Amino acid sequence: MKGSFEIIDHTADVGIIAYGADAKKLFSNAALALFSLITEPETIEGRLRFDLEVSAPDRESLLVEWLNELIYLFDAEHVLLSRFDIEALTLTDLRAACYGERFDQVKHKLKTGVKAATYHMLKLDKDGDEYRAQVIFDV
Repeated sequence: MKGSFEIIDHTADVGIIAYGADAKKLFSNAALALFSLITEPETIEGRLRFDLEVSAPDRESLLVEWLNELIYLFDAEHVLLSRFDIEALTLTDLRAACYGERFDQVKHKLKTGVKAATYHMLKLDKDGDEYRAQVIFDV
């Protein structure tokens, strides 16, 4: 199995390819990849818990909605997250406990301003025993 994710370059935007042994791990690794674009995840302590529920018509849309919900949490609440426990995942619904802390400009260095996860070049598939997702973000 490859690592949990990789960053890919895209004209004027940035993307990720996330991996997981199962769909839950894939969604968790995609979220970690998102926050690795924003800051250094190892600087984020899991002091606060946020329970999130997301629904969408299909699994690909669910991945985009999940990532956009996390971006909203960062933008609206100034929360950085580094741990994502996917408690329930179906083709159309996700429930997760996310752990992190409020942004501290002394402690956290912001790297990239991520506006949204997009459907552009979105791919979600299973290759053998591994799940894989590609997501492009507006920055």
